[in-house]
Amino acid sequence: MNHNEPMDSTQSVTIIDTHEPYVRSASIVIDAPASVIVDLLAHPDRHGDFDGSGSVKGVQPSAQESATRLALNERFTMSMKVMVPYRIQNEVVEFEEGRCIAWQHMGKHRWRYELEALDANTTIVTETFDARTARIPAALKLMNAYNNNLKSIIATLPRLKALAESTQP
Repeated sequence: MNHNEPMDSTQSVTIIDTHEPYVRSASIVIDAPASVIVDLLAHPDRHGDFDGSGSVKGVQPSAQESATRLALNERFTMSMKVMVPYRIQNEVVEFEEGRCIAWQHMGKHRWRYELEALDANTTIVTETFDARTARIPAALKLMNAYNNNLKSIIATLPRLKALAESTQP
């Protein structure tokens, strides 16, 4: 992946050229330990606090699903709204404590967060919309999902940064 210059220096978001037609990605430096950031990412009830798309409305608890902190193979259902309200079940498909979490729903495309600790209190977070695993990646293109998800990533990362930096112990 090649890192380009930040799109907007006030936001400090760097769009990443992945050289992959089905992948959109960007990163940000957060002045917080990776453990603080992964705790936010691993709690679906916090996703609406940093979601930049405006589509995440909340978590739907279920007896069969994770009620608190996510881990590999955990399932969680989110209330969403893109024109109309709906619920979607997700599954954590990648998880490495303090380094990576990714989930997907029935469409099989993934939302991934990778964390790279620069030091004990500074972390680079890269968010990726990855449709290489999608059931029908071409359909996502027709829906403009690639551009829309990149816009959402650009809006989400500064919100995650502000939240993580304000919730440090």
